[in-house]
Amino acid sequence: MGGSDLSSLIRLSTGGKKFCTTIDTLIRREPDSMLAAMFSGRHTLCQDSEKGYIFVDRDGKHFRQILNWLRDGVVPTLTDAEYSELMREAEYYQLLGLLEGISSVLNKRKEGEESHAELTRTDIIKCIQSERVRFRGVNLSGLDLSKLDLSFVDFSFACLKNVFFSRANLQCAKFRGRCEFTGANLRGALLAGANLQGKYLQSL
Repeated sequence: MGGSDLSSLIRLSTGGKKFCTTIDTLIRREPDSMLAAMFSGRHTLCQDSEKGYIFVDRDGKHFRQILNWLRDGVVPTLTDAEYSELMREAEYYQLLGLLEGISSVLNKRKEGEESHAELTRTDIIKCIQSERVRFRGVNLSGLDLSKLDLSFVDFSFACLKNVFFSRANLQCAKFRGRCEFTGANLRGALLAGANLQGKYLQSL
């Protein structure tokens, strides 16, 4: 099959799913990919002579996403599990641009998950100084609150995941309700009188 006419329509059967595109789409954005090589005219392709479909022996679940990437260069919005599946297909087809795009999206997503704290350490210190020390339901995940005087502070229903409380004064602090303590560091913290009943703490 020749690849000289880039506007030629190509019918693909990928894992039983039918797709229609052009040679230009398959070659232009990722010229060094396996798909570009397949339709460069240098390879013999398995084509159904009756229906005109070229058979590609891969799962067709994400091939629509691959074609859309080749058409417009936009990384689709998917779940992490779906991205993992799409990356497997992108690796097979040697779509380096798509792989880089997915990696960038996943890194930004990870950075966003790790920086959800609604306040900074400076905000906390200002609140302590002004005696406005109630953080009920506030997301403080990942903050460094070490060595601060947090006595009598109300942290009820707050998210304290990965908070660094080392050597902080938490005497009589309130942790009522469902507080997320996963990964919190409480080494050396003063906890006398703190309401921690029923709380599961890690990294003590």
